[in-house]
Amino acid sequence: MIEPVLIRELSPFEHAVLVLMCAGNSNAAIARYTAHSSKVIENTISRSARAFGITSDVDNNIRISLALAYRCRFGDEAGNNFGHECECAEIGLDHKCHLHPKD
Repeated sequence: MIEPVLIRELSPFEHAVLVLMCAGNSNAAIARYTAHSSKVIENTISRSARAFGITSDVDNNIRISLALAYRCRFGDEAGNNFGHECECAEIGLDHKCHLHPKD
């Protein structure tokens, strides 16, 4: 089984931000919910991406890659609410996560 590599542990605040991000919230919405500035949220997402070894390039959307990595590493309620679960065994070197309907 291939799991997303976590280079360092995430802080409780990083976990909170990523849960909200995985639920589809914008940086501005996360900032309002956590009583922080949008810049703090942006920096937290960037630091979290680096914690997973995710880098920016023209072919990679950091938020999507980070959400997939986070969900597959820790799970999240947002994906479960859609009636899908993450099959970590199916994450390949291309970092694609394949979601399957729950039975």
